[in-house]
Amino acid sequence: MVLMSHTVMSIHMAIKPAYVKKTANMLMEEYPDAFAPDFEHNKELVMELTNVESKSVRNRIAGYVTSKQQSGSAE
Repeated sequence: MVLMSHTVMSIHMAIKPAYVKKTANMLMEEYPDAFAPDFEHNKELVMELTNVESKSVRNRIAGYVTSKQQSGSAE
């Protein structure tokens, strides 16, 4: 039962809204060498490079960038 719940949660957490992906991809295209596989570093960059005021949206964008950097699939 716990395993099933965990699996559903993992699938749910992997889905990112289109605006998060779009913003993150635009930032990675415009500043390809600025981002790193470090969430805290990316969070600061997202704060500096965008006008996103929401902490949760900023963290989602930074998290998406971080996951792309860690997987090596950054564009």
